[in-house]
Amino acid sequence: MSVEADAATAFGCFLQGSTPPVPDIARALRSAVIDRMPGAVEWFDPGNGLLAIGTGRSMRELVFAIIPHSSHVNLQLADGADLPNHDGRIEGTGKRIRHVKARSLEDISSTWMRRAIDAQVAYRANP
Repeated sequence: MSVEADAATAFGCFLQGSTPPVPDIARALRSAVIDRMPGAVEWFDPGNGLLAIGTGRSMRELVFAIIPHSSHVNLQLADGADLPNHDGRIEGTGKRIRHVKARSLEDISSTWMRRAIDAQVAYRANP
């Protein structure tokens, strides 16, 4: 089993403790990110309860983090402070990392979510 498969499995086990619909939202968000980021490397951080996705396994290579909460899932955007926020959905005040909130499965397939994911992937491809 690959490291990425181990990470996805560990994250899936972690999600079993979450209340619906959080596990389904988190899994759908993971799929949306992986589909838009060829060659993504995943790792699960049980201490922080997040699935990290990047170009490698270091913090410098972190691109996204999926963090389940009690009623929604945050998608951290490693360069969120520098990304266009046309839809006003990118939140936070961090110097670099910002996030978008997914509250439903419909949010995952929304235009604003696709824009946020695509903007982060493109930023890392052309910093």
